[in-house]
Amino acid sequence: MKIQNDSNKPIYIQIAEWLEAEILAGSFKVDDKVYSQYQLAEMFTINPATAAKGLTMLVDERILYKRRGLGMFVSSEAKEMILNKRKSNTLVKLVKDLVQEANRLDVKEEELILMIKREKEE
Repeated sequence: MKIQNDSNKPIYIQIAEWLEAEILAGSFKVDDKVYSQYQLAEMFTINPATAAKGLTMLVDERILYKRRGLGMFVSSEAKEMILNKRKSNTLVKLVKDLVQEANRLDVKEEELILMIKREKEE
């Protein structure tokens, strides 16, 4: 992954989302130790404090947990929490935008549902 310095999304959020994607992909499993702030800083050529902020965000969300003196580890509920978060944040926004656009284009509910079903079948 490449950090996008010109993105509207803060770097620490990009780091957190990258770690979430790694957890979802199975690169990190329950109780696995994740990269330290210094390893992340080196990997992405960013300030260690920025990397720490991304890690802290995931600790605050209980996706990671700290072991004093040992580092940060993947929590047992991490995958489920990430999936739920992404569903509620990403999909809800996409659906809302889709429905608004369908309304602007005068697409009826039944037609929109058929379009979604067809797309899902592919």
